[in-house]
Amino acid sequence: MTLATPHPTETEISAIIEAHLPLEGPLLPMLHALQEAFGHVPAAAHAAICDTLNITKAELHGVISFYHDFRDAPAGRHVVKICRAEACQAMGGAALAESLLAKLGLDWHGTTRNGAVTIEPVYCLGLCACAPAAMVDDRVVGRVDAAKLDKLLAEAGA
Repeated sequence: MTLATPHPTETEISAIIEAHLPLEGPLLPMLHALQEAFGHVPAAAHAAICDTLNITKAELHGVISFYHDFRDAPAGRHVVKICRAEACQAMGGAALAESLLAKLGLDWHGTTRNGAVTIEPVYCLGLCACAPAAMVDDRVVGRVDAAKLDKLLAEAGA
């Protein structure tokens, strides 16, 4: 992720939108590019996207909220995703997740005060045989228990 500025300017936003306008179906590429540039899809970009693509704010919100990886605020330096699918829940993942959130004093999508870790739900990491599973940044971890999760969080600086 390359952060252009902490608070994106109208010029930076417009440049990203315009660069993706020639594409067929440019909305998702625009949203991905904005998130790549700023660490999230800034609210300041919403009106420009809607005006450029002639869509409503409701349509834009529907797309952003449908895809779980789009953020409305920058994530922490590390993202920990806890699997919420059935196999992981059956193996204690739900209790593990609730315990973690309580321990950190966060809700889903929350970030620790020091900005080190954001906790997000994910629906299946493909490690059902090694449930419960988690993902730290791009590293998938199976058979997660409280001790292993504490170690992963310590490594991430939480």
